[in-house]
Amino acid sequence: MAKVKSKWVCTECGYETAGYLGKCPECGAWGTLVEEVQFTSKPQIKDEFINKEKPELLKDIHIGEEVRVSTNISEFDRILGGGLVQGSLVLIAGDPGIGKSTILLQTSGELCKNNKKVLYVSAEESASQLKLRAQRLSINADNLYIYPQTSMENIKTQIEEIMPDVVVVDSIQAIYSQNVASSAGSVSQIRECTNLLMHIAKSKNITIIVIGHVTKDGNIAGPKVLEHMVDTVIYFEGDKYKSYRMLRAMKNRFGNTSEVGIFEMCTDGLKCVTNPNELFLNERSQVAVPGSAIVVTNEGSRPLLVEIQSLVGTTPYPSPRRVANGVDTSRVLQILAVLEKRVGLNLSKQDVYVNVMGGIDVYEPSADLGIALAVATCARDVVVDPQTVIIGEIGLSGEIHPVNNIEKRLNEAVMTGFKKAIIPYANKVTDNRIEIVPVKRLIDAITACVSAQ
Repeated sequence: MAKVKSKWVCTECGYETAGYLGKCPECGAWGTLVEEVQFTSKPQIKDEFINKEKPELLKDIHIGEEVRVSTNISEFDRILGGGLVQGSLVLIAGDPGIGKSTILLQTSGELCKNNKKVLYVSAEESASQLKLRAQRLSINADNLYIYPQTSMENIKTQIEEIMPDVVVVDSIQAIYSQNVASSAGSVSQIRECTNLLMHIAKSKNITIIVIGHVTKDGNIAGPKVLEHMVDTVIYFEGDKYKSYRMLRAMKNRFGNTSEVGIFEMCTDGLKCVTNPNELFLNERSQVAVPGSAIVVTNEGSRPLLVEIQSLVGTTPYPSPRRVANGVDTSRVLQILAVLEKRVGLNLSKQDVYVNVMGGIDVYEPSADLGIALAVATCARDVVVDPQTVIIGEIGLSGEIHPVNNIEKRLNEAVMTGFKKAIIPYANKVTDNRIEIVPVKRLIDAITACVSAQ
């Protein structure tokens, strides 16, 4: 009989120790170590999961073509690199209620229209609940199997019997394996169940899509090895107060990383947004006001035009406030320091608020110049021409650094109807469709905006 002993595992990073610790020495998180029971005997590995292939010379390895299956959802295909790769393991994570189950149920319905057999494993909802959601989404497929189950062994049995083309597991934190003596959602259970699903996908050439929960910090719940085991990691993002949703590929072995797909949440499901600029600029005021600037940021291979607004006002408190929504606060503080030192704009007694309209998060440094001009124009009560887009990264000495894909950005601005672009001097190009204003330093960009009044 196998001996039983316990270990303590960190739920954040998977660190293991023999005794309890208040703080994890690996990731530094407090109160995240939980006790798990383990058996000292070695688990028996089935022959079907043992790789019996022999080493081959690199020159003798034959490269086969990737078999992709389109989901009939253009934005989903974009972030996947053209569709689902046969035999791949895909992980989709996001906040509760963001739409993970909705997008995968819609995807299952579209795959069934292509005569694909889909097994939807629901570990959190009953079959009747999924039926109600399918009716709301107008999904009525003949080859879509719904299987409410939490046992990994039973799921494996049904996969072998049905032999579907695609399997959806909702969610990995609710699945448990009888080979692991711990509750569902623990680090050991997630690691074991994901490992079994990976072997099934590779050995039987079945595409498996797994839904994962996230922690309060926005990271995928469970061990970090979970993201290493899968082929594709996709984050589902969005503002709960807005109708748009964004799928962002953080890892993709079969396509471009950092690609995004944009959807709009409607009563009958998620709809693809073919022109996201309308979504982010539709609430823009037609009257030019101080503190507003339009920037062109890159999300994957797609340029997006977003509006950055700033509000600068005198504070009655000893310490002025610095609030940033949609952009990195430390980046905003750096830009404010450059404005004070290199431009002479005194903001030491001013409250500064920076907000990105539409609820989108802008991570790219090419929005630096737009943030600086929004703050500067609001402080001096002047306006930026509403037909002008601003592109550029700001250095600590006030110089404007070049950005990548300038042609794509300018082309998107022209297609949206803008007439003027302020860009870094190193990115100077000739384009007869739009007026180009190249600038070398931040003060030059501010002068260009003021002189246009």
